[in-house]
Amino acid sequence: MALTRDFRETIQARAKRDPAFRKALLSETVEILLSGDVPLGNELLRGYINATLGFPKLAAHTRLHVKTLHQMFGLNGNPTDRNLFQIVAYLQHAEGVRFQVRSTRAALRTKKRPSPQGTKRAASAAMRR
Repeated sequence: MALTRDFRETIQARAKRDPAFRKALLSETVEILLSGDVPLGNELLRGYINATLGFPKLAAHTRLHVKTLHQMFGLNGNPTDRNLFQIVAYLQHAEGVRFQVRSTRAALRTKKRPSPQGTKRAASAAMRR
């Protein structure tokens, strides 16, 4: 999915003026990477970096060459897991957010379930009618 120039400029302008948008964009990008859509995740991460701190500043903090970073998040980019996690960790720090990964099962377990007694009471009340 190639992003058009107008779209990139629109995203960059919004990211510069809206901190909540930047955080949401970074969050969505990380979710896409974790879901396995690496090409789209790389492209979005490249757009996020361009719209926020820029590749030179990221290179200074990660000690990776600017050209290396551009290649990692290019069309055929394939960053190593070590580099990718280092970059995401720095972006979280720079944005002032911290992401947590939770399994869907764990999220479902935290929702309130009806108590077994409530179910038994409803069943016995229905039988009496």
